Parts: sequence; C-alpha cells; structure tokens
Amino acid sequence: MSRPIAPDLARYLKNLADPALSQDGSRLAFVYGEVNPESLESQSRIRMLKLAGNVDPAADAADTAAVDFTQGPRDSRPRFAPDGETLAFLRAATAGGVKQPWLMAVSGGEARPLLAGDKALPGGVVDLAWSPDARQLVLVAEVNPEAAATGAAAKPALPQVRVARRIHYRHDGLGWRGEAHFHLFIAEVDSGAIRQLTDGDWDDALPVWSPEGGRIAFVSGRREDRDVKAMSEAYVVAVEGGGDGQANPERGENAGWADGAQLWSAGLESVGALAWSPDGKRLLAAGSMLPGGLGLWQSRLYILEPGRPPQGLTDDEFRPVVGIIGISPAPEIYWYADGSIRFLGESRGQSWLMQIDAAGGQVRKLAGGGMQSAALALDSGGQRAALIANTPESPADLRRIDLPSGRDIQLTNYNRAYLTEHPPARLEKFTLERAGLEIESRLYFPPDFDPAGKYPLALEIHGGPNGAFYDAFSPLHQVLATNGYITLAVNPRGSSTYGADFMRAVVSDWGGEDYLDLMAAVDAVAARPYVDGERLGVHGYSYGGYMTAWIIGQTRRFRAAVVGAPCIDLVSMYGTSDIGVSFGEGQWGGSPLDNFAELVRRSPLTYAGQVATPALLLHGEADARCPISQSEAYFVQLKRQGKAVELVRFPDCSHSFPRQGHPKMREEYLARTLAWFERYLG
Repeated sequence: MSRPIAPDLARYLKNLADPALSQDGSRLAFVYGEVNPESLESQSRIRMLKLAGNVDPAADAADTAAVDFTQGPRDSRPRFAPDGETLAFLRAATAGGVKQPWLMAVSGGEARPLLAGDKALPGGVVDLAWSPDARQLVLVAEVNPEAAATGAAAKPALPQVRVARRIHYRHDGLGWRGEAHFHLFIAEVDSGAIRQLTDGDWDDALPVWSPEGGRIAFVSGRREDRDVKAMSEAYVVAVEGGGDGQANPERGENAGWADGAQLWSAGLESVGALAWSPDGKRLLAAGSMLPGGLGLWQSRLYILEPGRPPQGLTDDEFRPVVGIIGISPAPEIYWYADGSIRFLGESRGQSWLMQIDAAGGQVRKLAGGGMQSAALALDSGGQRAALIANTPESPADLRRIDLPSGRDIQLTNYNRAYLTEHPPARLEKFTLERAGLEIESRLYFPPDFDPAGKYPLALEIHGGPNGAFYDAFSPLHQVLATNGYITLAVNPRGSSTYGADFMRAVVSDWGGEDYLDLMAAVDAVAARPYVDGERLGVHGYSYGGYMTAWIIGQTRRFRAAVVGAPCIDLVSMYGTSDIGVSFGEGQWGGSPLDNFAELVRRSPLTYAGQVATPALLLHGEADARCPISQSEAYFVQLKRQGKAVELVRFPDCSHSFPRQGHPKMREEYLARTLAWFERYLG
C-alpha cells in the first residue's frame, strides 16, 4: 500500500554528487551520500563504475554495477589523473572538519593523504584539479592570516575579539571570514611538497590547467570595488610564477599583481566557469556583462583572447551552469579538438547537455530536458558524458550519455524502493500571459488525485529573486502534494533561465509586477473546480519569504502562511546581510541613503498592521544572508498587535539549511510547514 512522502524523507533518500569520468571514458566515479536513519549522521563515500565494453542497457541500469571505492565517512570531489591510474579526492576526518586531499590507486589498495603531517592546509581544501602530466595538483584552500598569527589551531584559553576591516567579513555558510581568502596551491604528487601560487585580499578559485601544463586559468574578484560589488574575473597565472599570460597591459590585463596573474576577461562583469581551447591560446568563459552580480544567474558563453574584447558565442536563450567561489565547483566544460564545445545549460526550468561550435552557430541539445542537473563529467575523446539528474520522479540518478549515438542511459536507481512505497506527486506545467510576459508555472497533484474532489492549494515561491523552479523533485513540494495539497510553483518575472530581460524585470520592483504574476497564477488555478478557493496557503523561503510576507500584508485571501528566512525590512537588511551592499544596491535601486523612502515602501514590515493570515516564521540562527533579526522584527510587530504568529528558531543553521543542513533540522522545517497548513487548512 502506498503512503505519502513524510517530512523524514531525508533519512531514506540517497543522494549522488560529483561525477567524474576517466579521460578514456572507461571508468566513472561519483559520490554516494546517505543519512543514518537512527543517528541522523550524514555520510558520503566514493563509488566506481567500469564502463568499458558495457553495452547492455539492462546491465547499465543495475545498482550492483557500482562498487564502493572508498569507505568514507565524508569523501567528496573525486578526480581521475590524466593517466587514469590514480584518483584524487577530498576527505574530512570529522563532521564539520576541514577537508584535505587524498590519493588512491584506481586498481585499489589503501588511500593515502597527499599532504601528510604539518603539510596539511589548516584552512582546508575545497577543490582540486590534476595537471596534464599527472605530477601535480592545484588545490583551492583557505588562507587565514589571523589564524596563522595567533596559532588558532588550538582553542584559545581566553575569549578573543574579532575585528572587521571590510564589508565582506562574513559569508553565509562559511561563517566569519575576517581576513581569510581562498587561494591556489600547487602540490607535488610524489613528494607531497606544496607551495602557494596566488595571494592577496581576494578569493581565487575554479582553476583549470592549460593543455601544456604551464599555466592555470582561474576565477577571482580583484577589482578595486570588490568589497561593494559582486564581480568576478578570469585570470591566468604561470605555474612557476611570473605570469606569462600574454595579456595586454594597455587594456588593464596585467595589473601588476604580486603573483603575476594576468586578467583575460576585461569587459565582463562576472565569470563563473572556464575551459581552455585545445591549443591553449584562448579561454572559454561562462560569464556576463550584466551589472550587480546578475550574470551568475543568467550567463552566456564568451571566448577570451589576450588583447581582444570578449567574443560572445551564445545568446541568453539558455544559461550555462556555473560555479560559485568557495561554495560550489563548476560543472565540466570541454572544448574539443574538432572545435565543438560541450557544457551543461539551462532553459525554462530544465537542464540539458548542450553543444556549440567554437566558430559559432546554433546550440544543440544532446540530452536532458525534464530534469535539473548541476553536475556534469566529460571524457577527453568526446565519446561519453555523465550527469546527476533530478527529475520530478526521483531526486538523484546517475545517467550516462553515449555521445555518438545519443543514447541516454540511467545507471542507478537507489531510491526505487522508497519511491515505490511513497509515490511522488504528478507534475503539470502551464503558462499564462500577463503584462506582456509569459509566466510559467508547475502544478503538483497528489498521486491519488480525484478531479471530483476538493483540495486545498499551496502557493510556493522560490528564492533569489532570480532563482527558478525546475522540472525536479523538490522535498517540500512532494511532502505537501502527497499529503493532499495541490501545490503551485510559479516562476514570476525575475526568475532566471527565461532570459536576461525577464530576469531583470524584478529589479527595483520587489512586490510589484512579480506579486501580480503570482496572484494571476493563483487565480488561474483557483478557478479549477477541484480547488477549494477558501483553503489557500502560501510558503516561500528567502526572497520567497519576503514575497510571502508581502502577500499577507496586501491581501487576506490566504488562510495560512509559512514565512521562511525572509527579508522583512530592506533598510536594516542592507547593513546586516552578508550581501546587503553588493546585492541590495542593485536589486533595490540604491542604498538607504539614496532611496530610504522607497526601501521602506517595499518592505513587508511596513504592512504588518494589515496582516490577518496566521504566520509561521522559520529561520536559522546562523543565517548571514537574511539574518534572523528580520524574522525577529516581524514576529514582534505581529505579536504586539495580537496576530496569530509563531517564530521557530533553528540553532547553528545558515541560510541554506533547508537543502544542506543537518537532517534533523531539514526534517523539522518540513514537518512544521506541513503541520501549520494542516492546522489552518486541513
């Protein structure tokens, strides 16, 4: 007998990440993650598949084809050496501990730390990449001058003060940053010798080796106004130092950095992924000319060449998937010898494996659609690709694409048993036109949906505001829908993957046309005969929390609201969020000094007196993106006026905890949301 998906689904669903293909495409490594259902401890280890000669689709789909390569308990980021003989990966010895690079022969045996003893990097390593000759690795690691000066490896006997000297002194998910930054290191595989390659008051990450192995391209944010604007650039540095990036000093491409790095991306506002041309003379960049950090939400592909402006290769009908410095690596992009370029792209809430020629032309969709993916691996011969697919029916499956034939083969199905017993919701997509734009929505129905019945409707609002809902398995959508709520997920103007103009339509208009887009979608669905228009609920997180609070301050139409990690007061948000300046000035039309009255007018806190909907506030106490003071202020205002409101605080949780936090906290978030709707809509 089937059962609804419960808030404790994280205990049972398996997660896959970080696919890696050997250069000849014969082996595929990936990270297998699971939660111990009793202790709720998250664990991860690396699994391996042999693909050579495996042409039977039935055999490809068998879970038993993958074997445990490492034993964990916290292994990630597997990467094959170019010669195919060694696998490098990151390992954390303890929960919350820093990661260090490890090596293991592909043929098996014992893993060994690359940096033994005092060579280990105290700040930990977040990314790594092999040199073409397999003799070196470039590591991305944190450098903290304050910790080095105080010897902070051991806990100090007395409390210590912390001093902020720049606006970006902390980062959500990373915590206190102070003077710490990510930089590149070169480690010798045989000896374990290590040296720092880049340095400075900025972050360096997302490294890619040049084909001849003498240079590394990477992404950094080194411009003078880096502390107040969200920008990133592409640089090239010589592995042996000195900077032979062939840049043009007259265009500012050699700014005289102490590490010799050369700027290659002059003209772009942001860069989020890089790949070298086969001859090593050019770079391919996923980046943007859009100001205010918007480029990482709606990038294009550009070809970079020293002494020339960026050459646009694509339009914004899709966006390449990019990485974020210190947070997430970029999916692989490969520029092949025949001039073809393959990459992971997104359009209209769907992910695709795409191809374009370096000389230009049309983009081809090779595989994908009907899914979301943020992880792609490619072999060097252009024969195979592998990606992690999140579909509405299953949250994480490993898929192999044989490129010459176009065969798309699902290799794993680890969640089959759970999803058979707990069938997912059924997805319907529809569009409506409002104020000159086409607004796309996704509607999730209970598995046993009966059109003759009457169902409550839950409106879901994504974050960003430049995020998007995808054709994907969302835990909250699934919990609500399978427990009897028709769930409406709208991509209003401001959402990404629909083009730059659509995405920028929300700038300086939070709570304006975006609000009307959402209400138009609610109107369209509420008119259906099986929707109970008297039982409407609304939930959103981050910007979605902002919009949820905005909605209940504008209308009394909803009978229950769950407000997740909102920004409530844009004036105070500007000074307390880790991105209040770099993000807020671009999104809200300036700082409070420039635009105080407008920020007040656009703040949900201003309309707290008009709220009649029972509101549940859910917020992480360690949230630096939308600080918990936002929910505290809203709670006090509502409570003081006798409104129905509760504030639930999640200890030690950052802004991303509903997706990446402790399983117990993720479960609590889902359970309390469902219970609030049951209480007021049930």
